[in-house]
Amino acid sequence: MSIDNDPMAEIRASYFVECEELLEALQDGLQSIEDGADDVETINVVFRAVHSIKGGAGAFGLDALVRFAHRYETVLDEVRSDRLEIGPRTLKVFFQAADHLSDLVRASRDDAPLPEAETGALLAALDEFLGDAKEPEEEIDFQPMGMSLDLGLEDEEAVPAAEVPDLDDLPPPPPMEPSPTAGIWQIHFAPTAELFETGNEAAILLRNLGELGKMQVTCNLAGLPPLAQLQPEIPHLSWDITLETEAHGREIASIFEFVEGQCLLEIIAWEGTDNGGDVSRAPAESKPAPEVPPSLARAEKPAEAAQPVEEATASAPAAVSGDKGGTARANKQATAAAKSVVRVDLDRIERLVNLVGELVINQAMLSQSLERSGLSSHSDAMNELEEFQRLTRDIQDSVMMIRAQPVKSLFQRMARIVREASSAVGKDVRLQTSGEATEVDKTVIERLADPLTHMIRNAVDHGLESLEDRLVAGKPEQGRITLTAAHRSGRVVIEVSDDGAGINRPKVRQIAVDKGLIPADANLSDSEIDNLLFLPGFSTVSVVSDLSGRGVGMDVVRTAIQALGGRISITSTPGKGTLFSISLPLTLAVLDGMVIEVAGETLVLPLNLVVETLTLDDREVEMVRPGSHVIEVRSGFVPLFDLGAALGYRPPLEKFDNTVVLLIAHEDGSQTGLAIDNILDQRQVVIKGLDDSFYRAPGIAAATILGDGQIALILDPSDIIQSAVRATPRTVTKDEIGVPA
Repeated sequence: MSIDNDPMAEIRASYFVECEELLEALQDGLQSIEDGADDVETINVVFRAVHSIKGGAGAFGLDALVRFAHRYETVLDEVRSDRLEIGPRTLKVFFQAADHLSDLVRASRDDAPLPEAETGALLAALDEFLGDAKEPEEEIDFQPMGMSLDLGLEDEEAVPAAEVPDLDDLPPPPPMEPSPTAGIWQIHFAPTAELFETGNEAAILLRNLGELGKMQVTCNLAGLPPLAQLQPEIPHLSWDITLETEAHGREIASIFEFVEGQCLLEIIAWEGTDNGGDVSRAPAESKPAPEVPPSLARAEKPAEAAQPVEEATASAPAAVSGDKGGTARANKQATAAAKSVVRVDLDRIERLVNLVGELVINQAMLSQSLERSGLSSHSDAMNELEEFQRLTRDIQDSVMMIRAQPVKSLFQRMARIVREASSAVGKDVRLQTSGEATEVDKTVIERLADPLTHMIRNAVDHGLESLEDRLVAGKPEQGRITLTAAHRSGRVVIEVSDDGAGINRPKVRQIAVDKGLIPADANLSDSEIDNLLFLPGFSTVSVVSDLSGRGVGMDVVRTAIQALGGRISITSTPGKGTLFSISLPLTLAVLDGMVIEVAGETLVLPLNLVVETLTLDDREVEMVRPGSHVIEVRSGFVPLFDLGAALGYRPPLEKFDNTVVLLIAHEDGSQTGLAIDNILDQRQVVIKGLDDSFYRAPGIAAATILGDGQIALILDPSDIIQSAVRATPRTVTKDEIGVPA
């Protein structure tokens, strides 16, 4: 059977996708505990994540993953039972175990070699917390139930049809006589297919339930179809249990907390049973007769057991959910059932994105053809064209929303990098994150992982001082790295900052001179010295380590950021730290652009960067010095740049009569004017990346195809302005004319 048609292969793939979500929840829970939220529910979230990973791994025979997750789960259970207190050492091992669990999941998914040495070391570390409480591995928990269950069906004549007993004629089980201190609970448990797909087993749940007290179980076979119509993947059995126990409803419900939403569960207290406020007692008139437990009465109503889980749960009279009533559980499961999720292969989404891009191009071509035909703007064809444009935009926005993902998963990966890097250099470092819900194109997230890893390692190794130096400087022993993300001016800005010593500019300048990267008499500003870090082969470390010192890093970062149509800048304050700011486009597919003309060339600017358009004359332009001008906009001065001259298309303008100026907004809130020749149109354009065979000129982000088939360059105005500033003789500082750094 091919893998494409193998249902188990699909279930296995779904399990690993679910593992990614569980690992994310695990990291979130551990981070919350580190932040001080060590409440019971947070610990339960961590425990459930590990337990669920273990359950699915057992179903697929991933023994190494099961063994490690089981030990990790056992230690977490010690915390849940208040037998183990969480301290710095415990939390450190928990984070390491979570990272290693992630490695085991990915190795199991890719059939890669397992890191056995690391597994052994972490198992030993976890065992230290157990001490004498270490329990043996429960291998039996993960044996398929059917392998040892003898149904007596090997011989078709072994059980003649006439000898099959009638279930209605079965005698009732003997009545239960409650003890004076115990209460009696009536429990109905009906698993769904999802319960078994995630590696859970009904027999284990019933066994754990029996440990709470004296239990009487009746298996409901009424929904079992004839053998010829039996579908193995669909569960047909349910169980009715009468339990005599001193436990409260919350304890009973905790047995089933890891299969919540994967079964129909009713827990009802008999009249007179102290339920501790966990569930409502069954009405007095519905109390079953003591000599006939209600489990048998349920067997007479197979339709009730066979109804869909969502409907049955919603109608359950008193289902238990932790410390909440049955209504809360019913509402929660009904909400979960309404939010269905479809997992789609990424290649299909990419194909859809490409088709939408072609649709945008064809729509632009059609629009331009109709305009050239001389049709009235009020004609039916033009009205239909407007409707077509609106539908095209709606489709494009919907597709972009499919590809957009929060940066949370990326930030969690960086948390691991911080832990590993700080351990390697012997520093105590804490990562603080903000803006994890900021959404960006999935392609951007994937390609941003490597440069961001370089920056995080650099911050740990170079940015933060040693413990001794921090104490001398009066700083806390624990260094801090902050990672933030936010939307600004239609772009995504990701910042990495530290509270270290900042950039040692005299040292950086001297190294650049010694390596021949700059002349010895070069007159550089602080910002220009900081940007020397991005030169190929530059390194401030004399000793090669596992983290840095090979002269490869920040130049790779800048190249990777530029390949994404972004830019990176540095801000450093001696003694206080360094901030790296990355500005990226929201998407790499389609953008709203302003089509302009400069020196006979057609260009495109991102429309979300254009704040305002102006038409100037010479009286509104002030010359600060030769080649540098400013304009007054609402009692404020804004620097003015000639776009044609900055791109090398023409000599600088000497007069600005009737010149069109675009006010461009920057991420820091400042503005700059760009002088152009004409505005041609505003339209959606499809971004076409420039491969390595093209020279990457400053300020050129990508290219696009216009409606008439012409190729136009997409500009990055901020990069153009920064390049123009660097090329200008330094007779006036940038602060004097308000140019953004």
